[in-house]
Amino acid sequence: MKIESTEYTQADLQSFYDELFDHERFALADRLENASERLARIGPRIKAGRGEGAWSDHEVLAHIAGLSKFYGVVIHRISSGQMTEVDLLAGTNLRDTTIERMAEIEPSELLRTTQADHARTVTLLRTVEAASLRREAKDASGGSVSADFLARYPLINHLEEHVDQLERSLG
Repeated sequence: MKIESTEYTQADLQSFYDELFDHERFALADRLENASERLARIGPRIKAGRGEGAWSDHEVLAHIAGLSKFYGVVIHRISSGQMTEVDLLAGTNLRDTTIERMAEIEPSELLRTTQADHARTVTLLRTVEAASLRREAKDASGGSVSADFLARYPLINHLEEHVDQLERSLG
């Protein structure tokens, strides 16, 4: 075996990390695409209507539509350097108002626009440079958040949870 570590530089290490990050970036795009495909399969079974107490399937879809648009735009803006500050709590506080407004839209239209938002974000994840996805924006809470974090957790992980919820609800 040839020993390479003695010749390894900081640039080599960064290149290695970028390769790992690219691998993970493509895996995130695959996860988003898979969740979106699952939603496309069950979406046509969602009936319009409001829930009493718990969210109806239509309201869950409205929530998915809102979070998909919001986080897709924020991920794009942070990764492109267009956004350096974000107020995630304010966005979260608008959730219920957004769900109410979006639940007035027919489920088929919500599904169509959500699929388009997912497709744009999948394309972004597959084409953005690793360093761009690691860009951070200052959060109003005093911390910072990267485009990668937002893609991974509040968008993809959260989407997967709600698709699981709809699959259980719709049988």
